[in-house]
Amino acid sequence: MNLLHVRTAHCVSDFQLWVEFDDGASGIVDLKGKLTGSVFEPLKDPAYFARVSVDPELATVVWPNGADLAVEFLRDNLKQ
Repeated sequence: MNLLHVRTAHCVSDFQLWVEFDDGASGIVDLKGKLTGSVFEPLKDPAYFARVSVDPELATVVWPNGADLAVEFLRDNLKQ
């Protein structure tokens, strides 16, 4: 069983990411209403949300405050 990894990701609009996985799947992940918990509070600011990047070790999306999302969660919410 191969582990799924995020290859690239960037913000396309408020609370929406375009994500490409290493299996070739890609599309929009809409996170509106799905960011709960104190670590995600800064992400409710669209300018901060846009600071998303892909961590080379975790192979998923991360933000400067240490917030990250499970690759499986991203894939489950992918709109192709």
